[in-house]
Amino acid sequence: MPHNQWRLTVVADLTGKVILVTGGGSGIGAGIAKVVAEHGAQVVITDIRLEAAESIATEITSAGGLALGLQHDVTSGDSSRGVVADATKRFGRVDGLVNNAGISNRVPFNEMDEDEWNRVINVNLNGVFHTTRAVVDQMIERRSGRIVSNASFVGLRGIPLFSHYCASKFGVMGLTQSLAVELAPYDITVNAVLPGVVRTPLWEPMLDKAAAAGGITREEAWAGAIAPIPLGRPQEPDDIGEAVAFLLSDKARNITGASMNVTGGQLLH
Repeated sequence: MPHNQWRLTVVADLTGKVILVTGGGSGIGAGIAKVVAEHGAQVVITDIRLEAAESIATEITSAGGLALGLQHDVTSGDSSRGVVADATKRFGRVDGLVNNAGISNRVPFNEMDEDEWNRVINVNLNGVFHTTRAVVDQMIERRSGRIVSNASFVGLRGIPLFSHYCASKFGVMGLTQSLAVELAPYDITVNAVLPGVVRTPLWEPMLDKAAAAGGITREEAWAGAIAPIPLGRPQEPDDIGEAVAFLLSDKARNITGASMNVTGGQLLH
């Protein structure tokens, strides 16, 4: 068999699949959207910022792919149902959902108020509920689907100063495992990816706070974040994208209820 033909049999082939990526306008979500497009998917990119979603969609279409950018507030059931309806109208269905939208903040627990707690839980956990709930009926009807959620390595191991973020990601892990069993009779797989340290826009304000708290520079704060990683380097959005693409593909048809670490060895389980 020619080498290039063999290569085509082992990559995560998503040709013709319609994949919806929440929070796809920047950071890890943009990386995921671009990678799944490279693997042949038709991509629906949603983001709270319409211009960001449309920018990534334009980048994908300019490279020869098919993509649609939509405004989406994941904390709203109406907004989530709306983007699924728009995606279905444009592409006919949604084959795979990537729950990526998320926010974070460094806050000592004894300084955290109810609004801050709810802000993070609403996006990171309730957002997964709303979007998954909006898409799951059509997957059940077709008896086919893939759901992958971004749960973070702190979805399995708590860290200080991010209690609401950790709680939200532990919740995503519980929801992932429960739905994996509940939806298995419909041949719908439900998995999670656990990114480690990825320098996205989400990190920048946290680096400011870490630097101020430690009396160090932002780059010294970043070096401290990388230090615990055994491989000695941060992860990139494309790294997460490749893991997600695999879990969305038929290559992963017998993987469900699983969590895939992309942490450079920082989390072992």
